[in-house]
Amino acid sequence: MDFVGKEIPKIDGLGLVKGTPAYTSDLDIGENALIVKILRSPHASARIRTIDTSEAEAIPGVECVLTHLNTPTTRFTLAGQSFPEPSPYDRRIVDNHMRYVGDEVAIVAAVDERTALAALKKIKVDYELLTPVLNLEEALDNPVRVHPQQPFTNFPIGNDAARNIAASHYTEQGDVEGELAASEVVMEQTYTTQAQAHAMMETYRATTSFDVNGRLQVMSSTQIPYHVRRHLSRVLGIPRSKIKVLKPRVGGGFGGKQTASVEIFPAIVTMKTGKPARLVYTRQETFTCTTSRHAMQLTVRLGADRDGTIRAIDIYCLSDTGAYGEHAPTVFWVVGQKTLPLYGKAKACRYHGHALYTNKPPGGALRGYGATQGTFALESAINELAAKLDMDPTELRAKNLLGEGETHPELCGSTPGNPATLGSSSLHRCIEKGKALIGWDEKFPKVIVNDTKVRGYGMAVTMQGSGIAKIDTASVLIKLNEDGFFTLSHSASDMGQGSDTILAQIGAEVLEIDMDQIVVASFDLDTLPYDPGAYASSGAYVTGNAARLAAEDMKAQMRCAVASLQGVSPDAVTYGDGVFTIGSEKTMTLSELAQTLCSFNGKDMLIAKGTFGGETSPPPFIAGFAEVEVDLETGEAQVTDYVAVADCGTVLNKNLALIQVEGGVAMGIGLGLYEEVRYSGKGRLSTNSFMEYKIPSRLDIHSIRVAFEESYEPTGPYGAKSIGEVVCNTPAPAISAAVANATGVQVRSLPITAEKVLLGMIKNNVDPR
Repeated sequence: MDFVGKEIPKIDGLGLVKGTPAYTSDLDIGENALIVKILRSPHASARIRTIDTSEAEAIPGVECVLTHLNTPTTRFTLAGQSFPEPSPYDRRIVDNHMRYVGDEVAIVAAVDERTALAALKKIKVDYELLTPVLNLEEALDNPVRVHPQQPFTNFPIGNDAARNIAASHYTEQGDVEGELAASEVVMEQTYTTQAQAHAMMETYRATTSFDVNGRLQVMSSTQIPYHVRRHLSRVLGIPRSKIKVLKPRVGGGFGGKQTASVEIFPAIVTMKTGKPARLVYTRQETFTCTTSRHAMQLTVRLGADRDGTIRAIDIYCLSDTGAYGEHAPTVFWVVGQKTLPLYGKAKACRYHGHALYTNKPPGGALRGYGATQGTFALESAINELAAKLDMDPTELRAKNLLGEGETHPELCGSTPGNPATLGSSSLHRCIEKGKALIGWDEKFPKVIVNDTKVRGYGMAVTMQGSGIAKIDTASVLIKLNEDGFFTLSHSASDMGQGSDTILAQIGAEVLEIDMDQIVVASFDLDTLPYDPGAYASSGAYVTGNAARLAAEDMKAQMRCAVASLQGVSPDAVTYGDGVFTIGSEKTMTLSELAQTLCSFNGKDMLIAKGTFGGETSPPPFIAGFAEVEVDLETGEAQVTDYVAVADCGTVLNKNLALIQVEGGVAMGIGLGLYEEVRYSGKGRLSTNSFMEYKIPSRLDIHSIRVAFEESYEPTGPYGAKSIGEVVCNTPAPAISAAVANATGVQVRSLPITAEKVLLGMIKNNVDPR
């Protein structure tokens, strides 16, 4: 192949590093836009008795002040999900009930930022303070209700506001309790994962205006442009045809921009004033007033025979969805869907629990989307089971992991009574390669470096998905232009992962042309086909398949067009490397075809389309191995070497796959060791800046080594699966196991701080030397 599988640089890479305008603020609507600012609640739970905006409105330059008294009362969800969304409709634009510190009280629009900020200070609010629900463990059936009203849901998700339940789930295969009772070894432990910030470079932002035709024009840094349009249509009460969405490059999202956190506020200002409006969140607002990874508490029970055969897996989960339920049900479901099939040979498995409302900033989508939390809990439990059995954890996994061609009822694509089959997997080979690269057989479980330093070794495996089976569908259009080049149009947001490059590779491969003959268009929804957006690891698999189908359609159309022009059957036309051969001698180039079609001969220019929605969601896999050096005097742990071996099917572009894995591993190391979330006793987020919320810098990331062990996924484009999300799941459990092997201290609550390790060694009176 000429392009697929090659290490091709990003087609926009050079322009982006040179600072070529590409992002929302680069393409802004000018200096005449109103500046939008939001007054936010200082209380975790309160009700507005009265609000007086008269002094703010009297300030020269203030265009409007919007509150719950003069905005629509429609309830909605901001989750970027295909309709009908499973997330509860539990929000208003501005409510009189404040549910977390940072909730929206009023929207101010003024001629400049100074005036807008001055107006915020002049708004007088009298609050009735209410008792907040701040602890996940106390939320279920607490007499204090975060949502007094039962939210609307499009279908049953187990939402019960009277019990502070945003969503519930229960699934069981086999007799879990019976298998646990019959097991020779039973283990039960509880693990907790913290909220995690996306920490993207570009904060949330959107600009709005009316275009020349009177349509509401919205330009936003978003992963979900089509879903943004649908939300605005519902909330503002205007047809989607009256909303024009522009989607520039996204300066990082990691799932945060799968929620429409900002667009609605400047949009309603423009609707009220008729003027352009701009809203750019500060870094503090990005931390405190948008979404994060759901904090979770997971209790895992494992039953096994002494030879390492796992008989039963039981996971009970409580998820903290915060004040609102964006993505609450789906993140919660994925915890079980992306963990239980790993050990699909077990005779029984169960996943159950609740996503709960609390008076804290809302949870939402973040890379890994529930699989990250589930992987930490289950893989930590598997490592602890291996230790209890005195068994090498790699051998325990090799004995129990689901293999290619085997079935499991929790695999995506399964239906009741018809479990899906795992179509591709090289996970067992990934484990063997990872062992060799890390030196597992020589070093596990630990190596004593000196009197104060010990290096421990741990590992974990994980799976994810490729798009959302039987729900999300993407389309791609390819147009042949007048000089023989092509325009490939799609609306999957490129936020750094390189989806534009991958789609151009696939198109060039099928059409047998150079990549510079393809222009990728993905900016204006008026000209782009439908795509659910950049989430659920769907780019390479879902939109990639659509690009392949569109290119194949174009290829067929071109052969038919040449045949028509030459008066022969399409079977008499062959095509290769941009040249058509008619019969044995006559030829026509792409450029000649294109020029002929637009030269008043009555023939149409060619536009091809491809649409794909998968019946399954083939999982990629990773085996991760951590070498962690622990300072025995301080408890500080550092990852000195990390090996990740990935199965993403056919590697479409090793350059892009490599940086996806490296970036995801770094994010996972941050979750495991550094990213700590702290609240005050009244529910205020204390870690609301990069001064307080620590993510790993380059100095904290020592060695990340990446390898690929390809499989071939029969449903994927050229055998490919996804790579975007699976990459951040293994570091936390692998690091936890490495620390335990180095020190004898098993930390089951993230992050694994020096204090937890040191106090654990003191409490357990252990000397790892």
